[in-house]
Amino acid sequence: MSVLITGAAGFIGFHLAEKLLEQGRSVVGVDNLNDYYDPTLKNDRLLALKEKDGFVFHKLDISDRGKIETLVSENQNITEIVHLAAQAGVRYSLVNPYAYTQSNVEAHLILLEAARQLPALKHFVYASSSSVYGANTQLPFCVDDRTDNPVSLYGATKKTMEVMSEAYARMWCLPLTGLRFFTVYGPWGRPDMAAFIFLKNILSGEPIPVFNDGDMQRDFTYIDDIVAGVIACLNKPPILNGNAPLHRIYNIGNNHSEPLMRFIAVIEETVGIRAEIEFLPLQPGDVKSTYADISGATRDFGFIPSTPIDEGLPKLITWYREYYGV
Repeated sequence: MSVLITGAAGFIGFHLAEKLLEQGRSVVGVDNLNDYYDPTLKNDRLLALKEKDGFVFHKLDISDRGKIETLVSENQNITEIVHLAAQAGVRYSLVNPYAYTQSNVEAHLILLEAARQLPALKHFVYASSSSVYGANTQLPFCVDDRTDNPVSLYGATKKTMEVMSEAYARMWCLPLTGLRFFTVYGPWGRPDMAAFIFLKNILSGEPIPVFNDGDMQRDFTYIDDIVAGVIACLNKPPILNGNAPLHRIYNIGNNHSEPLMRFIAVIEETVGIRAEIEFLPLQPGDVKSTYADISGATRDFGFIPSTPIDEGLPKLITWYREYYGV
């Protein structure tokens, strides 16, 4: 019995695979190791996973239908799928929009079809995003809020994944759960995300870009809490209940919206360096605030995040200094 993790060399995929392997699970990892950000970081994550028993890795692109079909036919013992591979980033979608339809929409369809060929499949969990809430201004964001007003192509593709999953749950009785992640940070994180950019620039004496003149709030969620939520959800697949489809959606966040300037202040205090700030206007596709209502996840699988930024950021900074030698 194995868990298939797509994006296994990515930020969340790496931490999830590591935790599942620690729990004695077998993991089949998939990643294309692309150069959206420095592949060195992805390869180092992968090296750490390859040292552990129970991990098998396949380098392939999830939008390659033939290779996914072969992978599934050769691994009929897969009982769970955690689909984390995606083209991430709101701002990059302004530059390379076609990467998002290929990696997020077409690839999701390929995996949904592949899931139908797994007779032992118990649960298919996939990564959605807080970006689906788009122009919604009512806080906190609730899973029942309208999500038909996207402000970015990235958010639109994630919403498309949710709608496709609803259809496949209804047509084929696939047990599917979408998790809307909120601003994940922590060790081994993505270099294109705010925490990394701020830390790198502060330590190197370069200005940090702060959008909307700093008037922003984010539900920053530490990686260990994200992983705990994914595993708790994975262990609680949806159950048939009358005519309701086997598809659920949850928010996975810290359930606390932090002012961006306080987030920066904690980094400054921890490293002992004052940031040089370049204030900029709000960028297209961006939103002022995010805040997750996690009541559904708490009710259904006991998800309770426990890491405030005052604890999470020092852990990220310690790892960053050790990894990069700064």
